[in-house]
Amino acid sequence: MRLSLDEFRKKYPHLARELLDEEHDESTDIELIVERLPPDPWRGYVPTVVDYLRRCKTVEEAYEVINYLEKHGELKHEDAEEYRRLLKENGLEYFGSRKEENYYYKKALEYWRILNRLGSEK
Repeated sequence: MRLSLDEFRKKYPHLARELLDEEHDESTDIELIVERLPPDPWRGYVPTVVDYLRRCKTVEEAYEVINYLEKHGELKHEDAEEYRRLLKENGLEYFGSRKEENYYYKKALEYWRILNRLGSEK
């Protein structure tokens, strides 16, 4: 977006007063560039029960995770029973493919690579 100084002063009078003093030449243009970075996918992220289950290697390990979450108040008894039932009837694959080792680290690297590419394009 390109604005003349007069347009800039009309649209943003307070900002214009802060940025410009009366010594500037009126023919000078200001180029304002606004960039939006991709949102950080991990900001405020809290793993769900399914996230934990998808990291399990065995059904037994998945039961241990459910028991742990229930014991520590992270999962209501009724919900824990439902997860156990789903696990028993459908198996571990029901919750999705297994998240490989360093899953979150790899996803974070992808995000940082995107940010680096955006930074290098300037």
